[in-house]
This record gives sequence, C-alpha cells and structure tokens, in this order.
Amino acid sequence: MAITKQAIVDSLLKSIETSKFTPTPYKHWFLRQCLPQDVIDTILALPFEAPPLDGVSGKRELHNNTRKYFDAENMAQFEVCKAFNEAFQSKAVVDRIEQHFGTNLDGTYLRVEIAQDTDGFWLEPHSDLGVKLFTMLLYTSKDPSHAALGTDIYDADKGHVGRSPFESNGALVFVPSNITYHGFEKRKIDGVRKSIIINYVTNEWRAREQLAFPAQPIKH
Repeated sequence: MAITKQAIVDSLLKSIETSKFTPTPYKHWFLRQCLPQDVIDTILALPFEAPPLDGVSGKRELHNNTRKYFDAENMAQFEVCKAFNEAFQSKAVVDRIEQHFGTNLDGTYLRVEIAQDTDGFWLEPHSDLGVKLFTMLLYTSKDPSHAALGTDIYDADKGHVGRSPFESNGALVFVPSNITYHGFEKRKIDGVRKSIIINYVTNEWRAREQLAFPAQPIKH
C-alpha cells in the first residue's frame, strides 16, 4: 500500500479532532492514532542508527552533530519523509493546527526531527519558548517497556507534576510559552526510545539545513 500525503493528512485531522485537552499546568493535548499504521511502521524501519550519548545528556543540542531530520536529503531518499512533511506543510493541517491549538503559523518553517534515545538519556526542564511556535512530540516505538517513557511535565517553578502517556502513534502537543516546561527524567531505557519532534519555527532559525522546506514558509 502506497504511503500518501493525503492519507497522513486525513489521519492527522481526525487525531486532532479527537485529542484530549488538559489545561494545567499549561495547555497541552494528547493525541492518539496520529498517522496511518503503515506510516509508523515505515518510519520505524528507516535505516537510522541511534547515536551514542558518550556519557553526555541533558540537552539535545549537546549532540547536534548526530541529530537526524526529515530534511531535503532524507525527503529525496525516503518517500515516507516526503509524504510526512508535505502533510504537515499542507493548508488543511496548518489551518486545523492553528484553529485547534491557538497559534499563528504564518511565515514559519516546518522542522521535523527523528529522535532515538538510549539508556542514559535525559532532558532538563525547558519551555521551547523562542523561535518555536508549535511543538508536537510524536511517539513511535512499540516496545511495551516504553510505556513509562513519556515526556515529563513541570509547573512554572519547574516542579514535576506529571508525565504524558508514551503510546506508539500518540503525541503530546503544546504551544510554547514561558511556562511550557517539559523534559525527560533519567530512567531506564531498554532498546531505543523512538519519537518524532515536529516544530514550526520562525525565520530566525539559523540551521536552515534542518528545515523541511527552507525556501517555503507557511503562507496564508
């Protein structure tokens, strides 16, 4: 069965429509069945090796040289990356994201990262505030032991208040603000914790090579 942009669009729209909203400690949503299952399976089969942590963690930026994106090179090589990006670039999905989650994406650029986290990984609480105007953390790995590996959620004082479910093909969504603290408390990871990080970023984003369509901002 061919993987198509339209199938991904249809799945995303339904997932957004049925999302679960939580107002505290900041507005966030949990989505289920975000993508067609064959898309999840194909993404999981992409030939990307999990990069070594080399004993260092706490911020993803510490490993910038080994991070992977659905960038121009991978879009050209893998049809699933291209269809995925085209779906998130589409007017239907952008409009629904803006309406449902309350953000304005005009003039932003799509950035999609594939994250592969191994034992020893952790992330300090951070808000994503700045050049990111939308964050979606889409969980993909199917290992049953990953059920407790969701994103940790903190209050405005960076006090731990909860954790999102980690469910394959589920996602945590929020619009970055000065209180949207999230991270990952260090805990045992068996195998590779796989997820996709979807952001729409402003023109101030410097690493243009990471962007899906660096010459095509979202336009209304």
